[in-house]
Amino acid sequence: MMTTILMTVAPRSVEWSPTIGLIMVVCNILAIAFGKLTIKNPSVGPAMPSSNMFGGLSLGAVLGTTALGHILGAGTILGLSYIGAI
Repeated sequence: MMTTILMTVAPRSVEWSPTIGLIMVVCNILAIAFGKLTIKNPSVGPAMPSSNMFGGLSLGAVLGTTALGHILGAGTILGLSYIGAI
């Protein structure tokens, strides 16, 4: 009984495509740029191996900004699929 209720409430998912991947990449780049501009001490902590690729951000800053980028990307993908744009 409970499983059928949960399955009817579950949102529809979108099949992966290059468009979905591009949206996620763009959202992560935007989040890294936003983090670079707004984090008070972006280079405090362990450094990334190629830190110039990540705007000189530390490991913690990159993990935080990419987590934000994935949240933004998931919301964008779900929103665009809901309105039928993708």
